[in-house]
Amino acid sequence: MTIVEIFDAAVDLPESERDAFLQSVCAGDAALLRNVQALLKAHGRADHFIDRPPGRDLAQGESVSPIGEKEGDQIGRYKLLQQIGEGGWGVVFMAEQENPVRRRVAVKIVKPGMDTKNVIARFEAERQALALMDHPNIAHIYDAGATDSGRPYFVMELIRGPKVTDYCDENSLTTAARLELFIEICDAVQHAHQKGIIHRDIKPSNILVTKTSDGRPLPKVIDFGIAKATNQRLTEKTHFTAFEMLIGTPAYMSPEQAALTSIDVDTRSDIYSLGVLLYELLTGKTPFDAEELLKAGLDEVRRVIQTKMPTRPSTRLSGMVMNDLTTVSRLRRSDPPKLIRLLRGDLDCIVLKAIEKDRALRYATANAFALEIRRYLAGDMVLARPPSSAYRLRKLFAQHKYAITGVSLLFFGLIALLVFMGILLAREKVLRENAEVVAAEGMIHAYVHNGKPELAESTFLRALEIRRKRDPNYLPPAEEVDDLMWAMLFQHKFDKAEAVMDGLLAHGDTNSPKYTALLALKADAMARCGRWDKAEAAAAKVLIARPDDFGSYHRLAPLMAVNHDIAGYQKLCRQIVSRFTKVDFPIAADQMAKDCLILPSSGIDPKAVAPLADLAVTQGQAAAAYPYFQCCKALSEYRQQHFQEAAKWAQDASMNSYPYSQAEALAILSMAQAKLKMKDAQATLSRCQNVIRSRLHQAGVIDLEEDWRDWIIVHVLFDEATDLIQRNQ
Repeated sequence: MTIVEIFDAAVDLPESERDAFLQSVCAGDAALLRNVQALLKAHGRADHFIDRPPGRDLAQGESVSPIGEKEGDQIGRYKLLQQIGEGGWGVVFMAEQENPVRRRVAVKIVKPGMDTKNVIARFEAERQALALMDHPNIAHIYDAGATDSGRPYFVMELIRGPKVTDYCDENSLTTAARLELFIEICDAVQHAHQKGIIHRDIKPSNILVTKTSDGRPLPKVIDFGIAKATNQRLTEKTHFTAFEMLIGTPAYMSPEQAALTSIDVDTRSDIYSLGVLLYELLTGKTPFDAEELLKAGLDEVRRVIQTKMPTRPSTRLSGMVMNDLTTVSRLRRSDPPKLIRLLRGDLDCIVLKAIEKDRALRYATANAFALEIRRYLAGDMVLARPPSSAYRLRKLFAQHKYAITGVSLLFFGLIALLVFMGILLAREKVLRENAEVVAAEGMIHAYVHNGKPELAESTFLRALEIRRKRDPNYLPPAEEVDDLMWAMLFQHKFDKAEAVMDGLLAHGDTNSPKYTALLALKADAMARCGRWDKAEAAAAKVLIARPDDFGSYHRLAPLMAVNHDIAGYQKLCRQIVSRFTKVDFPIAADQMAKDCLILPSSGIDPKAVAPLADLAVTQGQAAAAYPYFQCCKALSEYRQQHFQEAAKWAQDASMNSYPYSQAEALAILSMAQAKLKMKDAQATLSRCQNVIRSRLHQAGVIDLEEDWRDWIIVHVLFDEATDLIQRNQ
């Protein structure tokens, strides 16, 4: 039991029974006994000024209109300068202390009308408990007393600074810097726990960041124990009235707090709140949306907090819309992929361990939490991870401990020794393989982009081997496979790339999004190395799985065109016209229109997609892809036999510096010139051919930095232009 909980129990006992109770509970802890006795004395003093009505004596029948303090008032040796905060039971002023030293302080005063006997007694007891703490990251208590009307107040250190989340964002602190601040916060909470104080309302607004004399940020934890002292609802929203019995702020509240009882709330409740704070520092969001919790009913809030499993921090980032994710990454001086990779793994496990529903699975102390963060920052192996086989085995032993005791001690000792040795060996292997897999996740991408494709390939295949031992149907993330395909294509290992993709696609759930993503990667890889028939087969399956994604059509249309799959291409074009003629952004309009115009034998009226081409060039003028939009417009005019207009748009597009859009424009321009009987048609086609050759690697492999779909469209249009000019000669 904490010091405040012992006080709560003792204060309700008759004085004749208190000594025996205290001797039993304190169990020989002389310091704890003295502190509780001091709190009980404070309670006696509170009784005296509660018995005295605030203000002047009133005649029978008169009523009191409580008048609170205001700026300029004098309370003892403190002059109130400015009101800086207000809660349900008290108000906080910035004040100036006049003697024995002159300094600015914060004065917290119980509001008129809130000075009930219970509130003041608890207030005095809590002040005494807070005064026991002495830590650089906790706001210091300087003084206490009562106003002329008998309402208590206490004086504390004035903290100047924003709440911790605002400070981190305003200064764009990196993830590592945020973790360093968080360690200091854990140290402060650990100090409070050692003094027998449970905060129960840890949240950003109760942690302010000030500066030391040398300019170093210094987080300060404030409002220790206020929730327990007043038993009032504490919430960020004044209109939130459904939680009178909830102690804490819902978004940061532990499951045991949500159970509406204080009996099971111990220091591990603060560990949960610290975990939520760390989640917010890493992702910019709390595990459960604060606004949604505030709008929900009491039963729903309790259900969510006690039963709903939170999303991993890295998964939370991956699910954000791109604008929000970009903002969160920028505030941490990172880019989205790098930030997601940073959180994935160790930090995910650390946060999830801290906010476990079962408090026995959380970190036992705030100090243990801080040590885990320090291990992470030092690059050491962290202890947090999902329950292992060893953990489940220990639980089994605990459940059957009485049956096991009946077995011979010698036999039990032998079995225990063998089991223990097996656990150690298995754990060592799992740790080694886990470390290897975690390292692979970050290194594959780095090897590819640092010009080490062989290392990227071997690292991926080794990690895949480890994962497949545990789960034969495991499918790796699309991002890793994409990096692997780049590495293999860069080395011209086309056969091996195809074999690896086929091997991956032979496993897993064929209906899962991850499987579909791998199919799309196979289509991309096969298209880059010119195996267009296999690329088309994979792309067709992707379209079946994603019929509403215009990207699936844009992947399949060029492949059908280059494979001369006329029947399939015509069917696809009809689907595009029926589904996507109402798109309202330039890139989609350009792609859908161009897909229907690659071949003259699309089977649709070019006028049906002409509005899409018009939309691309009118709304996409400021876009970097505008030269491609111009090509789309030129091709649209050409298919409608508006050859003069086609030549004009193609001429403008051919002046850009993007090789593929330049080649596409030249191919369209040469066809328009041929239709107009212009002698420059052959020369224009030759220029197109030179541009195409400049963008090919050896053996005709498409430049890996370019979009293979653009190359195929150029290829098809070049062949059409060549055939047209030869027939006109």
